Amino acid sequence: MTGQAPVIRRARTADIRGIRALVAPLAEQRVLVAKEAVTYYENVPDFVVAELDGRLVGCGALHVMWEDLAEIRTLAVAPEALGSGLGGRILETLVGEARALGVQRLFCLTFETRFFERHGFKEIEGQAVSGEVYAELLRSYDEGVAEFLDLERVKPNTLGNHRMLRTL
Repeated sequence: MTGQAPVIRRARTADIRGIRALVAPLAEQRVLVAKEAVTYYENVPDFVVAELDGRLVGCGALHVMWEDLAEIRTLAVAPEALGSGLGGRILETLVGEARALGVQRLFCLTFETRFFERHGFKEIEGQAVSGEVYAELLRSYDEGVAEFLDLERVKPNTLGNHRMLRTL
């Protein structure tokens, strides 16, 4: 990367191709879940992107799941930006958005446990919600919610991932 710092901003529909390009190699490696293009467009408001010299070099999403709970999703950084602190900047931008929305807990499903631990996440076992909220979340059509609930049908997507939580 150049000496100039990437700008982190809200995603726009025109960014979806760039987001998908960032995510594609990670989805092929099964680090991130592959999603259809329509899913990205439906979730544009969840995303922030990092832009440098007119191209996307990072992205991440904050998906509200319940009154006090949101998930960090699709956090990706271009290979040339790895180790630059950009992933942390994107994550902390999403944390700020979570706080502004009144979210009290952040969940992530990840292989990158050390990265998330450095940002205050702790590994959890079992469910992070009450039985009542669990029953409500079962009504969601969102595959990410199914992964959060650890439903059997999404096990191939979550194999080897760690469930982590951060209290704000």
